[in-house]
Amino acid sequence: MKVEVVSKEKLAYSGTNVDGAAITMDVPAKRGGGTGPTPVETMLLALGSCIGMSVEYGLKKMKAEPESLRIELDAEPVDTRPKTFKKIKVHITISGPGITPEKMEKAIKLSEEQYCSVSASLKKSIEIEYTFEIIQKEDIRKD
Repeated sequence: MKVEVVSKEKLAYSGTNVDGAAITMDVPAKRGGGTGPTPVETMLLALGSCIGMSVEYGLKKMKAEPESLRIELDAEPVDTRPKTFKKIKVHITISGPGITPEKMEKAIKLSEEQYCSVSASLKKSIEIEYTFEIIQKEDIRKD
Protein backbone atom coordinates (compact mmCIF):
# COMPACT_ATOMS: atom_id res chain seq x y z
CA MET A 1 0.00 0.00 0.00
CA LYS A 2 1.33 3.39 -0.93
CA VAL A 3 -0.04 6.89 -0.28
CA GLU A 4 1.39 10.39 -0.62
CA VAL A 5 1.16 13.38 1.72
CA VAL A 6 1.97 16.87 0.41
CA SER A 7 2.07 20.17 2.28
CA LYS A 8 -0.49 22.78 1.27
CA GLU A 9 -0.82 26.23 2.80
CA LYS A 10 0.07 26.96 6.44
CA LEU A 11 0.06 23.61 8.28
CA ALA A 12 -2.49 21.82 6.09
CA TYR A 13 -1.57 18.62 4.25
CA SER A 14 -3.26 16.70 1.48
CA GLY A 15 -3.10 12.92 1.52
CA THR A 16 -3.77 11.04 -1.71
CA ASN A 17 -4.07 7.33 -2.43
CA VAL A 18 -2.98 5.54 -5.62
CA ASP A 19 -6.47 6.06 -7.10
CA GLY A 20 -6.22 9.83 -6.65
CA ALA A 21 -8.76 10.10 -3.81
CA ALA A 22 -7.64 12.86 -1.44
CA ILE A 23 -8.25 14.08 2.08
CA THR A 24 -7.05 17.34 3.63
CA MET A 25 -5.72 17.30 7.18
CA ASP A 26 -5.05 20.46 9.16
CA VAL A 27 -4.54 21.93 12.59
CA PRO A 28 -7.72 22.97 14.46
CA ALA A 29 -9.46 26.21 13.47
CA LYS A 30 -8.50 27.76 16.84
CA ARG A 31 -4.86 27.39 15.76
CA GLY A 32 -5.41 28.99 12.35
CA GLY A 33 -6.43 25.93 10.37
CA GLY A 34 -9.71 24.09 10.19
CA THR A 35 -9.72 23.08 6.52
CA GLY A 36 -9.95 19.42 7.47
CA PRO A 37 -9.73 17.02 10.39
CA THR A 38 -6.46 16.84 12.30
CA PRO A 39 -4.22 13.81 11.70
CA VAL A 40 -5.35 12.29 15.02
CA GLU A 41 -9.00 12.87 14.15
CA THR A 42 -8.28 11.26 10.78
CA MET A 43 -6.96 8.21 12.61
CA LEU A 44 -10.21 7.98 14.60
CA LEU A 45 -12.25 8.49 11.42
CA ALA A 46 -10.28 5.67 9.78
CA LEU A 47 -10.98 3.42 12.77
CA GLY A 48 -14.70 4.21 12.71
CA SER A 49 -14.94 3.69 8.95
CA CYS A 50 -13.04 0.41 9.10
CA ILE A 51 -15.23 -0.89 11.92
CA GLY A 52 -18.38 0.20 10.08
CA MET A 53 -17.37 -1.46 6.82
CA SER A 54 -16.34 -4.70 8.49
CA VAL A 55 -19.39 -4.90 10.79
CA GLU A 56 -21.70 -4.24 7.83
CA TYR A 57 -19.88 -6.89 5.77
CA GLY A 58 -20.12 -9.43 8.62
CA LEU A 59 -23.82 -8.77 9.14
CA LYS A 60 -24.56 -9.19 5.42
CA LYS A 61 -22.76 -12.54 5.48
CA MET A 62 -25.15 -13.49 8.32
CA LYS A 63 -28.15 -12.51 6.14
CA ALA A 64 -28.87 -9.31 8.11
CA GLU A 65 -29.35 -6.09 6.16
CA PRO A 66 -28.03 -2.93 7.82
CA GLU A 67 -29.98 0.11 6.63
CA SER A 68 -28.45 2.76 8.87
CA LEU A 69 -25.20 2.58 10.79
CA ARG A 70 -23.68 5.32 12.93
CA ILE A 71 -20.45 5.03 14.88
CA GLU A 72 -19.39 7.43 17.62
CA LEU A 73 -15.83 7.25 18.89
CA ASP A 74 -14.67 8.80 22.15
CA ALA A 75 -10.90 8.69 22.67
CA GLU A 76 -9.35 9.11 26.12
CA PRO A 77 -5.86 10.63 25.91
CA VAL A 78 -2.96 9.96 28.26
CA ASP A 79 -1.76 12.81 30.47
CA THR A 80 1.71 13.07 28.91
CA ARG A 81 3.08 14.10 25.53
CA PRO A 82 2.77 12.89 22.92
CA LYS A 83 -0.98 12.77 23.55
CA THR A 84 -1.58 9.17 22.60
CA PHE A 85 -4.76 7.38 23.58
CA LYS A 86 -5.16 4.90 26.39
CA LYS A 87 -8.73 3.95 25.51
CA ILE A 88 -11.18 4.41 22.63
CA LYS A 89 -14.88 3.86 23.23
CA VAL A 90 -16.76 2.80 20.10
CA HIS A 91 -20.56 3.03 20.13
CA ILE A 92 -22.46 1.64 17.15
CA THR A 93 -26.08 2.60 16.48
CA ILE A 94 -27.64 0.41 13.82
CA SER A 95 -30.96 -0.56 12.28
CA GLY A 96 -32.11 -3.03 9.69
CA PRO A 97 -33.94 -6.31 9.22
CA GLY A 98 -32.45 -9.40 10.78
CA ILE A 99 -30.03 -7.57 13.08
CA THR A 100 -29.97 -9.17 16.52
CA PRO A 101 -27.71 -8.62 19.53
CA GLU A 102 -26.10 -12.01 18.87
CA LYS A 103 -25.32 -11.12 15.25
CA MET A 104 -23.94 -7.73 16.32
CA GLU A 105 -21.64 -9.34 18.88
CA LYS A 106 -20.40 -11.79 16.26
CA ALA A 107 -19.93 -9.05 13.63
CA ILE A 108 -17.93 -6.92 16.09
CA LYS A 109 -15.78 -9.93 17.02
CA LEU A 110 -15.12 -10.68 13.32
CA SER A 111 -14.27 -7.03 12.77
CA GLU A 112 -11.76 -7.13 15.65
CA GLU A 113 -10.20 -10.46 14.79
CA GLN A 114 -10.32 -10.70 10.99
CA TYR A 115 -11.53 -7.73 8.98
CA CYS A 116 -10.51 -4.34 10.42
CA SER A 117 -6.80 -3.73 9.97
CA VAL A 118 -7.02 -0.34 11.67
CA SER A 119 -8.39 -1.70 14.95
CA ALA A 120 -5.97 -4.66 14.78
CA SER A 121 -3.08 -2.20 14.52
CA LEU A 122 -4.33 0.15 17.25
CA LYS A 123 -5.43 -2.45 19.80
CA LYS A 124 -1.81 -3.49 20.32
CA SER A 125 -1.33 -0.33 22.39
CA ILE A 126 -4.82 1.10 22.95
CA GLU A 127 -7.81 -0.47 24.67
CA ILE A 128 -10.83 -0.43 22.38
CA GLU A 129 -14.23 -0.89 24.01
CA TYR A 130 -17.36 -1.61 21.95
CA THR A 131 -21.01 -0.98 22.73
CA PHE A 132 -23.99 -1.01 20.40
CA GLU A 133 -27.70 -0.40 20.20
CA ILE A 134 -30.15 -1.68 17.65
CA ILE A 135 -32.99 0.74 16.99
CA GLN A 136 -35.64 1.54 14.44
CA LYS A 137 -34.32 3.42 11.42
CA GLU A 138 -36.44 6.53 12.00
CA ASP A 139 -34.92 6.92 15.50
CA ILE A 140 -31.32 7.35 14.25
CA ARG A 141 -30.19 10.97 14.41
CA LYS A 142 -28.94 12.50 11.21
CA ASP A 143 -26.40 15.21 12.06
